[in-house]
Amino acid sequence: MHDTEDGRHALRFERRLPHPPEKVWRAITEWEHLRAWFPAVVEFDLRPGAPLRFGVTPEQVRRYGMAADGFTEGEILRVDPPKLLEFSWAGVDGDGEVLRWELTADGADGCDLVFTNVFDDRDIAAPAGAGWHAGLEVVAAQLDGREIDWSPLDRADELASEYERALAA
Repeated sequence: MHDTEDGRHALRFERRLPHPPEKVWRAITEWEHLRAWFPAVVEFDLRPGAPLRFGVTPEQVRRYGMAADGFTEGEILRVDPPKLLEFSWAGVDGDGEVLRWELTADGADGCDLVFTNVFDDRDIAAPAGAGWHAGLEVVAAQLDGREIDWSPLDRADELASEYERALAA
């Protein structure tokens, strides 16, 4: 984690994936892939300025008692398929977050994925880091054609204490 120039906080994840950017792009922008790993039900149109609507998942309703009709909103800030996707998200506490995915081809066989989550409340760093870590594991498994036999929310719970320790150091 690092602080941004404007005093916000940012988590940055870097992954090398043995898949072309076009395939990874589909995993981060198409609902049939997103629903396996993204922490919200999301409706959007991939164009700058377009609104996004984030709803809760059935697992979040069961696990956390969240209202099934609850939602937050955001906006597509930048999009350049298959290289860049950036959008705002009100977040569960109403604070504005920015999520940014950057894909760079690293030759004929794969790409580098850089994901950055920018937010205001430092207290969300560990759970957010654990959640995005688990989500990116699901993305990698999907791309590789591997089945997972665990819930991303359970995996995030397992990782949360590791993130708390790492961020406290």
